[in-house]
Amino acid sequence: MHTHLDYLRHGVPEGGSRYRGHGVDDPLSEQGWTQMRRTVTALGTPWDRIVTSPLRRCADFAQTLAGEQGIPFSVENDLREVGFGSWEGKTRAQLLEDSAEEYHAFYADPVHNRPPGAEPLAAFGARVAGVFERLARDHQGEHLLVVAHAGVIRATLGHVLQAPPANWYRAAVDNAAVSRFAQVDQDRRLVWHNWLPEID
Repeated sequence: MHTHLDYLRHGVPEGGSRYRGHGVDDPLSEQGWTQMRRTVTALGTPWDRIVTSPLRRCADFAQTLAGEQGIPFSVENDLREVGFGSWEGKTRAQLLEDSAEEYHAFYADPVHNRPPGAEPLAAFGARVAGVFERLARDHQGEHLLVVAHAGVIRATLGHVLQAPPANWYRAAVDNAAVSRFAQVDQDRRLVWHNWLPEID
């Protein structure tokens, strides 16, 4: 029994690039909508259902696509992005100017040098892994589109590949890119990662 789960990262939100955990809920920008439509059109996959993070940068597109394709749609609260604590809403430039030591410490060891008030990576990984396991169990034989965040996709990679949280931030996850996972009986697999359509 093959179950496929395509994890699609949201496109660029309004306000551009900044740290958005689950404390900042910006909607998609027009660019973000265009990016996501380009990806799903180029991929051309006939999904059986769509599951999404509750945050608007994911859920708005997921609900619209589900309506257009006439397929089931559901919100999974545990797909929300990791909480960034005091970094929520800040840009990389702001952090480098105001908290450079804290910023560099985080990327050197994201497990033990969390931003103040941030969600622990182990707890985040556990809830994201739980979603993967539930979806694979409850929708055996289906092909799902899961609309989520960069952190969620990295944590899912970690779960499937059994990679420790300290290594998750080594994986690139681009806006509107897709990573495909498969569950074959009890065997979890990464099929491919961070796919984007070619742009002429």
